[in-house]
Amino acid sequence: MALELTIQGVEAGYKAVRALHGISLTIKEKETVALLGTNGNGKSTLMKCVMGIVRPTKGSIKLAMDGKDFDLTKLSTEEIVNLGVAMVPEGRRLFPKLTVEENLLLGAFRPLARNEIQKNLSFSYDIFPVLAERRRQLAGSMSGGQQQMLAIARALMSAPKLLLVDEPSVGLAPILVSHTITKIQELKEKYGLTVLMAEQNFHQAIRIADRGYIIVHGEIVFEGGVAALEQNELVKSYYLGT
Repeated sequence: MALELTIQGVEAGYKAVRALHGISLTIKEKETVALLGTNGNGKSTLMKCVMGIVRPTKGSIKLAMDGKDFDLTKLSTEEIVNLGVAMVPEGRRLFPKLTVEENLLLGAFRPLARNEIQKNLSFSYDIFPVLAERRRQLAGSMSGGQQQMLAIARALMSAPKLLLVDEPSVGLAPILVSHTITKIQELKEKYGLTVLMAEQNFHQAIRIADRGYIIVHGEIVFEGGVAALEQNELVKSYYLGT
């Protein structure tokens, strides 16, 4: 197996507040896995744990890649990015007073990516043509949908193998949500990425997911393929209104 992320028994939180309670999940090479849950259930905290931004108080996060095993709980965020892990954060977190292209170039800071800047720029502009058209425009003056495209493309500039996407639908109109999710699938297929996507829009997430996990109050309460998710009572209650 060339790439596999294994999260086992992870607990984490913020000072006295515990957000995750024994989370376990796996993502295998070239899968798209959806982490489904409404706001405040721990999706973003888990993403931050994988990236080394939040340190688990218990459990393990292991990345197997190219015949080597890495314990992500013992690595800095920079070291994790250098392994080929990138995250598109909730809220995009762009540099609003820099241009589109300047934001993209800042995504290529890891050593391996610096040698592939032109290749990855071309790929980003191919996937998101509007970014090529607006490469000199300030990021802060773009629409929400365009900013989300830029945030995804910036992550792509680091030449990742594993892409974490946190709440790509937040703040977008329904038609833009559909377009954004479709683009995530398109770049995953063209770039050969493995994707973990945290999302509360069930209908859009399962369009591109191979498998999914439902997280409620910081615990994984269900895991399964798309068909199983659609038949799950929690999904019907929380997402389908039945």
